[in-house]
Amino acid sequence: MKVLMICLGNICRSPTAEVVLRVLAERESPGLFSLIDSAGTADYHLGEQPDARSVAAAARRGYDLSALRARQLVRDDFENFDLILAMDRSNLAAMRALAPAAATDKLQLFLHYAPTAGLTEMPDPYYGQPSDFDRVIDLCELAAQGLIKRFSSQRR
Repeated sequence: MKVLMICLGNICRSPTAEVVLRVLAERESPGLFSLIDSAGTADYHLGEQPDARSVAAAARRGYDLSALRARQLVRDDFENFDLILAMDRSNLAAMRALAPAAATDKLQLFLHYAPTAGLTEMPDPYYGQPSDFDRVIDLCELAAQGLIKRFSSQRR
C-alpha cells in the first residue's frame, strides 16, 4: 500500500506525518506500506527542508526529517497512491478539486485514524508555539498507530 500525506506547504504537518508513519510502520508492521510520502497543496516552499521547528521537535522524539524536501501535490499522485490523507478539511477540499472522480474514495483526513484524539483536523503549528509542534507529533503518532492497526488487520 502506498500512502501520501498532505498539508498546505509540506513543511510542518505532512512531513512529520510521513516520517512518523514510516518509523512506526517499520517497527510494528514491516512491509505494510511500500511507499510513504508527503506533499503540499500549495507551492510556497517547493524544494525547501521542513520547518526548523518541526525538525527540532521531531528530533527530540527520535524522528529525522532532515532528508525531506517540500513538493506540491500533482495529478499523478492520485494514480500512484492508494490512500491520500489530508491534515485538515481545507487541504482535503483542495485535493478533491484536483482529483479525478475515480480517485475521490482515496481521499481522507489523517485524524480519521485517531478517533480518540477528539479532533478531526490536525492543527497547523506554523504560527504557534514550540509546544504546538510537539502536539502535532503526538497526533501523528496516534493516527499512524490507528492506520497501521487498520491495515495490518486487513492484511491477515
